[in-house]
Amino acid sequence: MNRLPATRSLSEVHSTVETNVKGGPWRRLLAFIGPAYLVSVGYMDPGNWATDLAGGSRFGYALLWVLVMSNLIALLMQSLSARLGVVAGRDLAQASRELYPRVVNLFNYFLAEIAIAATDLAEVLGMAIGLELLFGLPLVWGVAISVLDAFLLLFLMQLGIRKLEAFILALIGVIGLAFAIQMVLAKPVAGEMVAGLVPSIPDSEALFIAIGIIGATVMPHNLYLHSALVQTRKINSSEPHSIRRAIRYNLIDSAIALNIALFVNAAILILAAAVFHKNGYSGVSEIQDAHQLLAPLLGERYAPVLFAIALIAAGQSSTVTGTLAGQIVMEGYLHLRIAPWLRRILTRLLAVVPAILAVAFLGEEVTGNLLVLSQVILSMQLGFAVIPLLHYVSSRQRMGDFAIGPWTKAIGWTSASIIIGLNIWLIIEEVSSWLTNAPEYAAFIRWGVIPLLFFSAGMLLYIILKPILQPGQRRTQTTLPHRAFSEIGETKPVPYPYIAIALDLTDADTKALHHALKIGGENARYLLLHVVETAGAWVMGDQILDLETHENQRILDRYAQHLRQMGYQCEVRIGFGKARRELPKLVQEQPITLLVMGAHGHRTLKDLIFGATIDAVRHAVHVPVLIVR
Repeated sequence: MNRLPATRSLSEVHSTVETNVKGGPWRRLLAFIGPAYLVSVGYMDPGNWATDLAGGSRFGYALLWVLVMSNLIALLMQSLSARLGVVAGRDLAQASRELYPRVVNLFNYFLAEIAIAATDLAEVLGMAIGLELLFGLPLVWGVAISVLDAFLLLFLMQLGIRKLEAFILALIGVIGLAFAIQMVLAKPVAGEMVAGLVPSIPDSEALFIAIGIIGATVMPHNLYLHSALVQTRKINSSEPHSIRRAIRYNLIDSAIALNIALFVNAAILILAAAVFHKNGYSGVSEIQDAHQLLAPLLGERYAPVLFAIALIAAGQSSTVTGTLAGQIVMEGYLHLRIAPWLRRILTRLLAVVPAILAVAFLGEEVTGNLLVLSQVILSMQLGFAVIPLLHYVSSRQRMGDFAIGPWTKAIGWTSASIIIGLNIWLIIEEVSSWLTNAPEYAAFIRWGVIPLLFFSAGMLLYIILKPILQPGQRRTQTTLPHRAFSEIGETKPVPYPYIAIALDLTDADTKALHHALKIGGENARYLLLHVVETAGAWVMGDQILDLETHENQRILDRYAQHLRQMGYQCEVRIGFGKARRELPKLVQEQPITLLVMGAHGHRTLKDLIFGATIDAVRHAVHVPVLIVR
């Protein structure tokens, strides 16, 4: 564990996706597409299912308009989050750290961690319920198995952000396909669906469910996540038109992804309306009840199977992004980094342990209440994420010409007011319900929960007013990409006395050697590096004595002998395993002053096959890197 200086968000994948690709607008758009899909899964996680099921089964299609309105608000907030990451190079946690003093940021961090744990709780329960419905696995065992998700994320992150995005996109495809088939089976009435797009609130119970839908739709951890994920795209931050293009393409990415999420949420509500409400089952809000009723009402045995598969996919995809958000808030608020595997395990255990204890001691019937509780906790934290975001992207001092305009600002603050107001209403309703239904805990609620809620309201008021009353005070100046010109000053030649040259024994090696020798000359020392990447080398390391290792060593020695005959000082080092990991280790073991690498120019499919070593290495070493192609 170590303290970080001002760092880039998700530094292991920061700027690893090239966006300056040849071709038309579609090719460039494909380079940007991805971050919003990781974000969108939070809008279709199991925490949303209960509110959608309740709304559809009790009020038919009447609350469809609430989903559409929530989706529009979510699109606005996510686009602002993406703008923050693209323009300022900050994630939301880092931006909040700049805006507010340490005490407020510690409070914000604490709430963000609770919100992420609450999100993870809904996802853990959703996946466990899906496993129970599909395989008959006890709920406690399903919750325990979900711990393994943390290791899946570690594996995917090692493969690169594009592989992670592809995995999430595949799960979204499973969810969408499952509900598309169920929608066809349910045969909803098109006219009634259109009528549901007209705003109406049938009664006070419908208002409560509508508030729950909104509270479950716009999720705080997604704002932290999106502002970090857009920074995985490499853009030329010194050119305003490159930034505008990135903002435009990220908006398109968000619109497509969130509309897919809208389809899934609307499909759940429409399914509940067409199947349950139509047949008189108006009290269906539990996921397990919906699963049991699908087969007899739809007349197809595979309908509940599709429902369970979609639930597992939703829980699995959402939990991956939730643990990423945990890493972002810890590094952004605290400048603190712990081992990735430990970060994932801690995030998961914060959700798994309460879920196991609740199910084991209170019974499986409490899962519905736990899902509702997780949404209430998210509601409490939402304002603490939305307000700093709006303050930051509204500031011309911080965002320059890319600060949002008056119309966007007005819509943003109106949306934030609606979200915060409705969520406060939801919290008041829930606390009142607790006082009524659990009188044995009344003293704890009055003297523990309610004072904490008032304290949180005071902190929220401070977060709203502080940047308005003290706009000039900030902890760190944000360096804008279009800053004013400043003189470079006198330049001196930079010596490179010890140059490492990464060789992969291909045609690219000759050019890499020529450039290195030209830069260093005869006075420099040279270190020839190569990594054996066979399966045996991954397992046995330097103990491997296979034919390929022997042949690689022989070729490197011939290179070194030839260079020595030419009058150069030369050494050889071989690593074993993955080049993206081993090369930085070999460089850091010696006082290297320059690393020279050859590039093949692999793109798209070839990157999937051969890997993208250069991007990983250049972010891991602390010396200049010359890439020769």
